[in-house]
Amino acid sequence: MDRIKLQEIFDRTAFPHTSGTAEELKTAEYLKKLCEELGVKAHLESFRVAMADMEACSVTADGEEIPCKAFYGCGSGEAEGELYYMPSLDPVSLAGARDRIVLLDTQGIGFYGYQDLVSAGAKGILFQYGNMYYPQQDIDQRDLREHVRGDAEKLLCAMIHSSSAVKLVRNGIRSVRISVRQREYDGESHNVIAELPGKRDEWITLSAHYDSTSLSNGAYDNMTGCAGLLGVMDAMRNTICNYGLRFVFCGSEERGLLGSKAYVRDHKEELEKTVLNINLDMIGSIMGKFIARASAEDKLAHYLSYMGAELGFPVDSKTGVYSSDSTPFADSGVPAVSMARSAGNNVAPIHCRYDTRDVLSMDQLQKDIAFIAEFTRRMACAACCPVSREIPEDVKKELDEYLFRKRKPD
Repeated sequence: MDRIKLQEIFDRTAFPHTSGTAEELKTAEYLKKLCEELGVKAHLESFRVAMADMEACSVTADGEEIPCKAFYGCGSGEAEGELYYMPSLDPVSLAGARDRIVLLDTQGIGFYGYQDLVSAGAKGILFQYGNMYYPQQDIDQRDLREHVRGDAEKLLCAMIHSSSAVKLVRNGIRSVRISVRQREYDGESHNVIAELPGKRDEWITLSAHYDSTSLSNGAYDNMTGCAGLLGVMDAMRNTICNYGLRFVFCGSEERGLLGSKAYVRDHKEELEKTVLNINLDMIGSIMGKFIARASAEDKLAHYLSYMGAELGFPVDSKTGVYSSDSTPFADSGVPAVSMARSAGNNVAPIHCRYDTRDVLSMDQLQKDIAFIAEFTRRMACAACCPVSREIPEDVKKELDEYLFRKRKPD
């Protein structure tokens, strides 16, 4: 795929396109159109996502209102209590959370942390976002995810800016009040699915998410991955392969891999004929090393390292679980590998206003796509897929911890 087309993709999607919104659907329809321009039929598949319209929210500290964004899905009501700063969710800290409004150092929380705070009797939770030394005072919009809350009660949650959080602690604020009024409802997100059939009725599924967070254009995270899928599609569309290629552009990844979870749920029977998942999440950055994380046998990680050496393309390849859309595939028994060009947040920030095309190199993106396309070609044209269809026990353990089936040891 040439540079002009790649640049056009980023220009045409240079706006926030968050889960379940009209902007996300607009991006999905654009990706479908790009597939069809390559001569590949594509369609949209919808799935449910929890949505909310925020009608009013406020956080007051000793009577003074501070800027905030309440979490979607955390319910409506009021909570008031003594401020309790908790830099850690250790048992000693949790012991002091009862009847207090807890302030955490994080932008979000996992299943066990949330359950622990509910059990400890916290009245509400404040999170913090941003950098107090940046000129912008952005506050990200987050949600209390359904898989984080589980069956526990809803605690009112709100995000404040880091500069406000520091002031609360420094000034010894005593009383904090959170007030939220929102309308919660079921909405829709979409996966975009396209296919290049092979000689066999067996498939390699390639995936990448296209949604962004509320402040971000999502150029690096993860329109680059979508451009990668389109680049592989372009490179392979005239190649007769043994294995078919299925391309899944996933919606709502940023809210807990909801698109890929919906895909493996709705295509459960087809997964028996899926021999490998190749997932792309953030490639093409100006700086950063190319990594591959294989939720599969060690041989796949070694193969990618050897292939990189053969082609003069350095790859940091290991086995493990990557926090992206490869995870639901691996958890469903499909060997999976996520590929990324991992750059530090100082040069390619994500989940903020600075995730734009400016952090990308079209030359590097083309090189990354070329490597991924060659790996895909080798797998798809193999006499039989060389990757064993089994997930190692250590990877299964990581999956259990990542998906909150087991608590990760401290």
